[in-house]
Amino acid sequence: MSCFGRGLRRTAPARGSSRNELVTPSAASLSRVNGWACPPHSFQLVGWTIYSYMAVVGFGIYIPLLPSPWSHMAYSLTGIAFIVHLVTHLAAVSIDPAEAGVRAKKSYSNPLPVFDKKKQPHVIHNLHCYLCKINVDPKVKHCGVCNKCIEDFDHHCKWLNNCVGGQNYWYFFVTVLSATLGVLVLLMVILFIFIQHYMDPASLRTAQQFDSVMSNGTWLVFLSVGVMSNGTWLVFLS
Repeated sequence: MSCFGRGLRRTAPARGSSRNELVTPSAASLSRVNGWACPPHSFQLVGWTIYSYMAVVGFGIYIPLLPSPWSHMAYSLTGIAFIVHLVTHLAAVSIDPAEAGVRAKKSYSNPLPVFDKKKQPHVIHNLHCYLCKINVDPKVKHCGVCNKCIEDFDHHCKWLNNCVGGQNYWYFFVTVLSATLGVLVLLMVILFIFIQHYMDPASLRTAQQFDSVMSNGTWLVFLSVGVMSNGTWLVFLS
């Protein structure tokens, strides 16, 4: 093959290195519509778990410990970051990033044909996809995970369980940016609480909720569970 000839567009490999690994399904398979298509990726489930945990811990434990007006600032900044992240994350997952010809032509309920390397060297050859059966632009790539051509393909994101392309790139960018800002604000809050715990602990827990809990005789019960060497479970009440 002449290196000065017209470049050939090959698909992204489903796993491993890019050396001569093209999408060659053993049987006809369906294309994924978006990030909600089954099966969900493990990274997607981990991401939603982390988001839920940080929301509960941040808004339910750490931020209420801050004195006023820092608590109001933390609520505002963290709340905006978490809401923006939730909206853009849902948009990036829900949008179909497929090439316009794919979205207009095919039904996702119909399986794609099996790719035969004996007939064509690559899935996309001379700007024509032999699986989607459409002519594509130079920036289009056929994703081996979503099993369809992606417009302005950037990468396949496991956290979104969806491809990132021209249709949802800015939603993906804002998702990453808002997550970074939200985590930074929470880290600053935790660092402030850690320092104040040793320098001025009286400034913490000044919210009215703590005063009401302490004044109405509410008992807080903490349970700790341990296992002895013989396998017996013990529950400690403190």
